[in-house]
Amino acid sequence: MTTHKKTSCLRVAVFIGLGLLCIGLVSAIWALDAVPRQAEKDFGKPGPSLTRLQTTIYSFQLLSVRQQLVEPVNLLGIKQNFKVEKNQVVNEIALNLENTGLIRSASAFRLFLIYSGLDTGIQAGEYTLSPAQNGLEIARALQDSTPSEVTFRILPGWRIEEIVAALPTSGLSVSAEELIKEAQKPSSAAIPASLEKLKSFDGFFFPDTYRFKREITGQEMVAAFLHRFDEKISFNLRTAFQRQGLDLAQAVVLASIIQREAMVVEEQPMIASVFYNRLKIKMRLESDPTVQFAVGYNRDQGTWWTNPLSAANLKINSPYNTYLVAGLPPTAISNPGLDALQAVAYPAQSPYYYFRAKCDGSREHSFAITYEEHLKNGCP
Repeated sequence: MTTHKKTSCLRVAVFIGLGLLCIGLVSAIWALDAVPRQAEKDFGKPGPSLTRLQTTIYSFQLLSVRQQLVEPVNLLGIKQNFKVEKNQVVNEIALNLENTGLIRSASAFRLFLIYSGLDTGIQAGEYTLSPAQNGLEIARALQDSTPSEVTFRILPGWRIEEIVAALPTSGLSVSAEELIKEAQKPSSAAIPASLEKLKSFDGFFFPDTYRFKREITGQEMVAAFLHRFDEKISFNLRTAFQRQGLDLAQAVVLASIIQREAMVVEEQPMIASVFYNRLKIKMRLESDPTVQFAVGYNRDQGTWWTNPLSAANLKINSPYNTYLVAGLPPTAISNPGLDALQAVAYPAQSPYYYFRAKCDGSREHSFAITYEEHLKNGCP
């Protein structure tokens, strides 16, 4: 009787154990199927190179670090530049992203890259990323090194044609024809209120570094140039122009000439003083850059600024030829930078009426009061 009971109990225990085992196997099978499905829902399809076992393992691991991938570091964070070097390994890229505060966890980020297969698609290049993006968004952004924004720079002393010439290699969609058309007659929406009365916007495209969307229009570009000028030219600067007897347009014209004459920034106030001295006695400015502007593009030299000028160039019939026409040209000959504009507002006080380039290659000038002294400053 005792033996029979023991045997029955053993059978029951075996039965229960087998039942629990079956339940465990069913649960395991369910988990092996449910976990990858949940991971795919949260993180997208796994990479095609992963085996089923690898997919399951990575799915478990990803779900355990889900928060570190789907939550941004800082929703209010500002955009920053991030560079991926050629042949840089994924581990290093992930660590750099974490160290710069763009992602929460380098290990979780790397895990997602491997799971998704994006680890092999990261491109070398420069990116604009934000801590307001989560890890998944940043991983996908690194698959395309073509930035959505482009840096565009206007150098001091460029004329509009030189700005336009920089477009083809800039990556911007706007055409040269569209920009020239808008520059010649800007749309009213592009003009700041303080510049509305201007008859010409030559010289008002402020030299600076800009960040533009690739799909920018000519109107948007011109608006950016004009508004940057409006921002940079302070009330004090405008008041200083008036003290010199110039309105804003005249100040820009004079600054555009000084910008092209001065090779050394520190000399700009002194060059300004020479031109002011000449204007006071109604003496012609006789500035080579104004003639260069009138001559236009030199195909042989491949430049808009012919150098040296010939005797025939100096006789060109143009309102911009200050060797023949007294006073300021009708419009600016270039887009002057802030230094040249400040030189117009705050010129040096000097007795000089002449200047010419020194012969020592320093790019500086020798200044003179009389024409005789000016001749003596000539190169041997």
